[in-house]
Amino acid sequence: MSVRKGAMILYRCCWLAFVALVVVSVLADPLVPYGVTFVPAALAVVIGLLVGRRSRAERGKARPAVEIGPPVTGRWVALSSPADKVPSHGTHGYGQTYAIDIVAEPEEGGRPGFRWLWPLARPNRDFPAFGAPVVAVADATVVHASDGQRDHLSRTSGPALAYLMLAEASVRDMAGARAIVGNHVVLDLGDGTYAAYAHVRRGSLQVKAGDTVRAGQQLAQCGNSGNSTEPHVHFQLMDHPDLDVARGIPFTWRGIGVPAHGEAFTAADAPGHG
Repeated sequence: MSVRKGAMILYRCCWLAFVALVVVSVLADPLVPYGVTFVPAALAVVIGLLVGRRSRAERGKARPAVEIGPPVTGRWVALSSPADKVPSHGTHGYGQTYAIDIVAEPEEGGRPGFRWLWPLARPNRDFPAFGAPVVAVADATVVHASDGQRDHLSRTSGPALAYLMLAEASVRDMAGARAIVGNHVVLDLGDGTYAAYAHVRRGSLQVKAGDTVRAGQQLAQCGNSGNSTEPHVHFQLMDHPDLDVARGIPFTWRGIGVPAHGEAFTAADAPGHG
């Protein structure tokens, strides 16, 4: 086990211990001194700062962008793109430095927008991305494939988004990478480069660990599992198959580049995979 992996496990254990102590202090206040409750939380913060500092030092020499095919076909719109800022999702954790989110929008305005109050949540079938094919960006070997987690309702209203950011995301972070990315696929592209697809639809996998795939081959379907506001594809390249220790690698999609936030693009089928 690497030092970073061990640190991440200890980090989560500290936060879980903090939550447990808070619950115990509420239910049995005399048994837990008030100050003790915050010891594991303080330790978690220190570990997080140390891991972050080490990660910044390791990222001193950025790798060049890897050219690959797009992970979808059809018309999509980019969100949270590394073309606008790095890290694109506000964190280097889980190898997300150069990650991108994309949503299907077959025609402009063809997907439900954000609403401040109502409806609180929408079913996944309202979003054109739900069930869309997710394809291999290159010839590769499947390292990991899982699709057992449920696809939850959207978080595209003010109250639902607040719930996601203030409560749900924190709980998922304590539970680890699997709870954040939801159902996911990791491919080994060779040369120390791995591709990760997050928020895959439950029960949609067409591959398993150990399979070899060709560029453009369908892997699964887009879903809404894990830490997700709506059905979308979260895609990233990284230098390790374990999300806890992976560092992000920049990418560029062949014939498309790296679309900026709000930019629409159309990806064609790969040859032989119509």
